[in-house]
Amino acid sequence: MSPSAVPAVPVISVAYHSGYGHTAVLAEAVRAGAVDAGAEVHLIKVDEITEEQWTRLDGSDAIVFGSPTYMGTASGAFHAFAEATSARWATQAWKDKLAAGFTNSGSKSGDKLHTLQFFQILAAQLGMHWVNLGLLPGWNSSTGSENDLNRLGVFLGAAAQTNVDEGPDAVHKADVATAEHLGRRVAETARTFLAGRTQAA
Repeated sequence: MSPSAVPAVPVISVAYHSGYGHTAVLAEAVRAGAVDAGAEVHLIKVDEITEEQWTRLDGSDAIVFGSPTYMGTASGAFHAFAEATSARWATQAWKDKLAAGFTNSGSKSGDKLHTLQFFQILAAQLGMHWVNLGLLPGWNSSTGSENDLNRLGVFLGAAAQTNVDEGPDAVHKADVATAEHLGRRVAETARTFLAGRTQAA
């Protein structure tokens, strides 16, 4: 196989904020799934982001956004990061990158959908292409269980629920597995996009 025929390795960054550690567990799961699918992955804490990490985001093929859901939306720290992306919006620096998202809340619903929609709109304003979860809902029949993938029945991204009086170790294993699935899906989609762009060139 010639060097030009070697499939490119997708570069994925997971840009997230975690207030109490639960969302960090999901970020690590997304990373693990994407690595399992052959991607190079970087975890970036948006409340501690450096100029070097901004450059890393600029060079990524896909960016996965993650935040806890506080009061029906992403955390304040993530909103600050989102506003800071306006410099990328102005130059269209992230146009045609892939985007995806994940979130955690204490309640089964917790209005997590609004957080994922916020991520999706942010991605759209930046000219990015959204990657959804790509899973049927679990735990919605008499034969299902809370251990099903996508047990909360969310389509836009990976959603998790963790009791407010429990720590990161209590993040539900099915939610962790769902986040891993999202990471693999983003990596596989990024690989397809890279192959198509190479072919088009």
